[in-house]
Amino acid sequence: MKASIERKLAEVRDRHEELAALMADPEIAADTTRFTRLSREFAEIEPVVRIFGRWEATQRQLEEARALATEDDAELRELAQDDARASGAEAARLEQELEQLLMPRDPEDRAAAFLEIRAGTGGDEAALFAGDLLRMYSRYAEARGWSLEILSERPGEVGGYREVICRIDGTDGVYGRLKFESGVHRVQRVPDTESSGRIHTSACTVAVLPEPEETAAVELAREDLRIDTFRASGAGGQHVNKTDSAIRITHLPTGLVVECQDERSQHKNRARALALLAARLTDQARRSADAARAETRRNLVGSGDRSERIRTYNFPQGRVTDHRIDLTLYSLDAILEGGLDPVIDPLVREHQADLLAALGA
Repeated sequence: MKASIERKLAEVRDRHEELAALMADPEIAADTTRFTRLSREFAEIEPVVRIFGRWEATQRQLEEARALATEDDAELRELAQDDARASGAEAARLEQELEQLLMPRDPEDRAAAFLEIRAGTGGDEAALFAGDLLRMYSRYAEARGWSLEILSERPGEVGGYREVICRIDGTDGVYGRLKFESGVHRVQRVPDTESSGRIHTSACTVAVLPEPEETAAVELAREDLRIDTFRASGAGGQHVNKTDSAIRITHLPTGLVVECQDERSQHKNRARALALLAARLTDQARRSADAARAETRRNLVGSGDRSERIRTYNFPQGRVTDHRIDLTLYSLDAILEGGLDPVIDPLVREHQADLLAALGA
């Protein structure tokens, strides 16, 4: 292992010990915001410290085995050489794992996420497919112990959604898992309304935005906002449908409009709508910066280009294809039931490979 990396790991271990001491301080424990931030940092570096300790122990075993390999006793020397080979292989494996853990991480990976699904080409069939996608992500969130709440919805005429916006929260990095889902999702199947059995192609756009922390969110000036209230539609009980609890916020400089009608409380809907607006504006600024750097950066996975067709769901063949990494899986039913890990994991690995290549360069 390079001396610079070993020094960095020693610094991480020192920080781990410092965080443990800080979190044991009653004054800090009483500050929920600070304690939560420190707990997240502690949880992030704990695997690095644990594996670094195993690497150091393996290195000591390797040095001891090498020393014994010079003994005159032939049998002892052979055993020591076997131990040295095994310890060397384990040390190399741990070193590779540490290298991956030390890769630059997007600080937003651990954030909650806004999920936006919109029907595209395909009319009613696209709206039905949007409903299928929402169900897929809902099942995935449920399997991972995340919470999903619908903030705004526009149902399709024959079912599904023309547009649906959700907020997903959890403890194990919601945005980090879902950020590769942004893009155009295409479906190929025979619609229920098709009497001739002809396969139709429809599409939906998916956008996944990180919920910005208060310190990272863009400033929203009051004079830049027009806030309207209106009566919520759809399910929700008599109270929801009889009061003007739904909120529509227009950001006047950009023309962006967000709505939230999920909560019975107008104040809660207002807070959710402001958070969504901040997320969209932050994403807009990030995408502008990314576009300026696009010619000098190769980052095919997770580009979030919503005009890019990223995935095809082919019902006749029971096939799902992710076009960014040429991944094809014949497990359509399982994926639509929320089994997304076989799709997301390869995307994460490809993204990590790009980061490692950049670090090597």
